[in-house]
Amino acid sequence: MYAIIETGGKQYCVSEGDVLRVEKLPADVGEMIELDKVLALSKDDGLKVGKPWLEGSKVKAKVLQHGKGDKIIVFKYKPKKNYRRKQGHRQPFTEIQIEKIEG
Repeated sequence: MYAIIETGGKQYCVSEGDVLRVEKLPADVGEMIELDKVLALSKDDGLKVGKPWLEGSKVKAKVLQHGKGDKIIVFKYKPKKNYRRKQGHRQPFTEIQIEKIEG
């Protein structure tokens, strides 16, 4: 059984026990969260697709940790004009573990 969920403007295909990194969520470490934007749900009896989300379906997950991703270097420059700008960026994330898929 798997579900396709949406969080942080991105879509993820998840099943029970999966660990994934999503955009930072406002939850404490160890807290259980509910993701109710379920786009599709696959069970033994077939695939159910929502328009846009499935009513009454939700995915329960546990927050494992918060952190920052690897550094991305943003380098802008214009040739022959002596214009150079170097900037770094680390995107914050929340690592969650999928506990249960209900639907």
